[in-house]
This record gives sequence, C-alpha cells and structure tokens, in this order.
Amino acid sequence: MTGPHRGSTHGHGHPHGTDHGDHDHDHDHDHDHGHHHHTGFKGWLMELFVPHTHDAADSIDDAMEASTEGIRALKISMFVLLATTALQFLVVLFSSSVALLADTIHNFSDALTAVPLWVAFILGRRAATRRYTYGYGRAEDLAGLFIVAVVALSAVVAGWQSVDRLIHPQPLQNLGWVIAAGLIGFAGNEAVAIYRIRVGRRIGSAALVADGVHARTDGFTSLAVVIGAVGVMLGFPLADPIVGLIISAAIMVLLWGTVRSIGRRLMDGIEPDLVSRAEAALAATPGVLAVRHLQLRWSGHRLQGSARIDLADMALSRAEAVLESAEHRLRHALPKLDHVLLVPGTRH
Repeated sequence: MTGPHRGSTHGHGHPHGTDHGDHDHDHDHDHDHGHHHHTGFKGWLMELFVPHTHDAADSIDDAMEASTEGIRALKISMFVLLATTALQFLVVLFSSSVALLADTIHNFSDALTAVPLWVAFILGRRAATRRYTYGYGRAEDLAGLFIVAVVALSAVVAGWQSVDRLIHPQPLQNLGWVIAAGLIGFAGNEAVAIYRIRVGRRIGSAALVADGVHARTDGFTSLAVVIGAVGVMLGFPLADPIVGLIISAAIMVLLWGTVRSIGRRLMDGIEPDLVSRAEAALAATPGVLAVRHLQLRWSGHRLQGSARIDLADMALSRAEAVLESAEHRLRHALPKLDHVLLVPGTRH
C-alpha cells in the first residue's frame, strides 16, 4: 500500500481539526528535552553566554505572533541602549577614559545591530515565491552574521584605542562619573540582555538570542570599566587602557560561541533533542511501524521538516488517518514547526 504524501504549511496550532484529547498525555511540555547541562562555574558561564534558543515554558508558537514579539523586543531594547550610550558618551567627553570609550562603542554597535534583525523579522513574514520556495526566514540568520561582524569590529576598534592610549597615556578626570557611567552601562545592557534572550528563546530565534548575548557581554565590559577606574584611583594609571585591551580580548573569545550557533543554523544544523522528540512523536503514532530519513532545519525562528514513515498494510482511508494523527503528534512535540512533509511507505 502506498498513500498520498502529506505536507502542510500551517504556521501554528493543530491542523485538520484533530481531537487533542487523545494524545495530550503523550506530550507533556514539561519533560526533559535531553540537553547536556554543564554544572558549576562552567555551567553558569554557558548559561550566561551560550543559552539555548528553545524549550522556554512560555514558548510562542504562532509564526506571526512570534515575529511581532521579536520586533517589539528589538524596538524597546534599541531605545534603551541608545539612551545608555548617550549618557556614557557625555561622560567620555570630560573624563578621557579609553575603557569607557570602548564600552560606549560596544553599546552603540549593539543598538545598531537591532536594525538588520528588525528588517529580517519583517522579511520573514513574506510568503514563499517561485525563486525563494522556502520563504525568507534565513534572512534572520544572515542578520545574525552581521551581528557577529559588528561585535568583532567594535572589539578591534576598542583594542586599537587601548593600544594607542598605552603608547600615548593621558590622565583621567572625573573618575567618580566614569564609575557611575560604567554601572549605568551594566544595568542598561543586562536589562536588554535578559529581555532579548527571553524573547529569543520563546520564539526560537538564534539571532535574537545572539543579540542578547552581545548586550550581556557589553554589560560585563561596563563592569570592567569600573574596575579600570578604581585601579586609576588606587594609583595605577595604566589600569584604564589595560582594562580596555582585556575587554576587547574577552569580546573576541566569547564571540566564538555565537559564531558557532549562527553558523550551525546556516549549515542546517539542528539540536539533536529536537530530532529525538520528533522521532518519538512519529513512532508513538498507532499504525506507524518505523520512522526513516527524518530531516529538520531551522529557517529563522521556525522549523521545517520531512520524514519517511513505514505504515502497516492498510486501506488508503486508514493510512490517511494515521498520517493525520502522526502530523498532529509531531506538531504537538515541535510547536515551532511550520512545514512538514510526511512520505508514507509500507513494510511487510
């Protein structure tokens, strides 16, 4: 027996009016998703700078709602960072702190990275065309690459300024204001980081999470500015440019985790636990004998997939019902799934 292929392009919910009550007990959303969680100090650092992009308890599953939420997060965080940058720049003008200048540059670049990501979210709403048959979701991942480039460039500029200040030292002034500006920078960036990462995890956007990690990194560099200013107050004038160099080096090191996350998505990499959840959902469907050649990929913050499933020898109408049930279970297991193609076969 061979039946028709099943495919769907629904953006949300449970299609075809399938009764949810028959299957809810098989798909508790509070179950373990199979991540390997680091513990101790390393685990704390990983959670801060390489957070997961899905599995949030309050996950947003509707494609349009997710895009709207992402744009709102970018708007609010951009204005918060621009205000923080303006305050810090005023202090830079009458303090001559190169470390604070480095931090201000980072904050400004972080605010600017919201623009291409904003455009990408808008593009992602467009329908697929004959040229872009998968739609425009990948624009979001390209924006993530731009974020990586901007962060790297800002680190290089800040490092160059620090080296120049080491060669041509200048006395710092108004150290109290420098410390205050550093604390303001940390508070603004951490607030933005928490917001972006939370929304990014809810909607499954690696690029938005990367932008949040960028803000968090800038927040910690703001604390480094405070340390540099305290060092100068204690009689070590080179503390300021040295801290500027440390900031630049730290940015480049921490950037590697973001590069891996964005690059993995561009290479159609997928979290293994999502594959396991999909396999389990399909295999648990009555009438499905085996799951073969399962494929999943991210397109922006939405999932696309296909699978070949072996069915028992049955009437065509019964096979259609099994495929419908399998798709329902798969969407329940992967709420961010936009398009799925199920190809039936038989095994005797």
